[in-house]
Amino acid sequence: MNSGIPKTQRAIQLIGVDELRLKQDKPVHRCGPYQVLAKVEVAGLCFSDLKLLKQFSSHIRKSEIVSGIDLELLKEIPSYVPGDAAVVPGHETVVRIVEVGEKVEGIAPGDRRLVQTDYRWIKTAQSNAAFGYTFEGGLQEYVLMDMRIITDPDGENMLIPASEELSASSIALVEPWACVEDAYVTVDRNTLKKGGNCLVVNMPDDAKDKLRSFLVDQPMSASMHCIDGMPNKLADNSIDDLLFYGTDADLLEKLFDKMAPGGRVILMQCGDTFARDVVTPVGRIHYTALRISGTVGNDPQKALYTPPSAEIRPNDRIDIVGAGGPMGTMHVIRDICQGVPGVNIFAGDMSNERLAALSEVAIPLATTNKVGFETYNAKLNPPADPFDHIAIMVPAPALVAQAIERCTSNAMIDIFAGIPVTVYHPLNLNDIISKQIYMFGTSGSAMSDMRVVLDKVSAGNLNTDLSVAAISGLDGAAEGMKAVEHQQIIGKVVVYPACHGLGLTKLEDLEDSFPTVAAALEKGKWTMAAEDILLRLFRNGGNGND
Repeated sequence: MNSGIPKTQRAIQLIGVDELRLKQDKPVHRCGPYQVLAKVEVAGLCFSDLKLLKQFSSHIRKSEIVSGIDLELLKEIPSYVPGDAAVVPGHETVVRIVEVGEKVEGIAPGDRRLVQTDYRWIKTAQSNAAFGYTFEGGLQEYVLMDMRIITDPDGENMLIPASEELSASSIALVEPWACVEDAYVTVDRNTLKKGGNCLVVNMPDDAKDKLRSFLVDQPMSASMHCIDGMPNKLADNSIDDLLFYGTDADLLEKLFDKMAPGGRVILMQCGDTFARDVVTPVGRIHYTALRISGTVGNDPQKALYTPPSAEIRPNDRIDIVGAGGPMGTMHVIRDICQGVPGVNIFAGDMSNERLAALSEVAIPLATTNKVGFETYNAKLNPPADPFDHIAIMVPAPALVAQAIERCTSNAMIDIFAGIPVTVYHPLNLNDIISKQIYMFGTSGSAMSDMRVVLDKVSAGNLNTDLSVAAISGLDGAAEGMKAVEHQQIIGKVVVYPACHGLGLTKLEDLEDSFPTVAAALEKGKWTMAAEDILLRLFRNGGNGND
């Protein structure tokens, strides 16, 4: 299979903030001993790609790798592109292996694989390495991956075997669906971090006994410091657990920057309240798994509140903010079909067109599953509060602040949209504490999430192709990204690199340019048959004439 590998290829490259280019002669890197070369079948465009487009080198997954692997081996990997290096985006990807290095085991030319994006054990300064960010992604014809990077510490590699009986698009879209799944199955720690750094601030004398009692059942921290006021020398990202007594908003705001990824801020108000909203790092709740909880009293055990999981619960009243977009649609469908009794789902958006398209898919599912479902225009007819579960699809910190006001006691707020990690916003921590609201956010997915969703697709229980709204070759990928940014397409855009000359094409427009492809749609929805016809039209460098 090696004889047909070209020396150069076409690729979409991000070379700076908002600077995408279609490069016609990007080198095709051949395999070193531990590497695999794959031909890209399809890559989906994602709102997360847009975040990379807007942040480029400042995106926390684009920064240099700092730990988790031997850093020397990065010099051997031409697809490692941190910092200001041009990157090929695209992480919702299905590939066909065309070449393997001599020391690669368990993968062979001809294998069809779904790419798992997140390398969670390989750390950047504030996040982890990822395909399509720190390493080149799928918006190119060929992609090189190194097994020493994509194999986790347990020996499992990030290339999941994929069936030949499914469309490439349906397999690729497992990745965004897995991100949705991860948001519900995530379980945060409900103890101090074992071997972590714990800081106790402003503890009053009458709280010492409760702290001692709390620590009896906690894992041993590597270090614990008790201080009054702000320490003079405390490194950023150095504290795993902050036990904060009192309501000094100014001091708390200064300490947020000291929290490490995965950190817990544990607040004991000691009978007082914050005099104002506290400027809080909402972006870090999503990207670095920062968690904030508290109690109106002085007992840390009551302040370290963590629900068993983020799963929706029986009889929950659920609000999905920004439900008309691709990811919001996935949340809606997932919640409707989860089999949780008594739930009522409210799907909000500012576009009636998007809400109508969502209703077309969701109402039949809600009827079948006996789930309450209604849409609302966020500007014109917002529903009555309160809610038990709010999922936010729009990267606007003000919506997080509003969600706190709209919650009932013991509610959960999923900050699903990737608000930039540097963004802070005033939040009413008094309400979070008194109502025991749990704010969380997740980024990416785990292998277990990918396998759960892929199994659903393989079994015919989930049709991810329902979310496809437009197709493109690399020629239309940049336009597709802009369409995602400006919400011009209701659904997912999938890019087929082999289709040279194919511009961005909505499914409803296929009849004009590709009538045989249009004829293979099912009630206007993308299918494996339509994909097969499209690829045949463009095979072997053809121009796609129908």
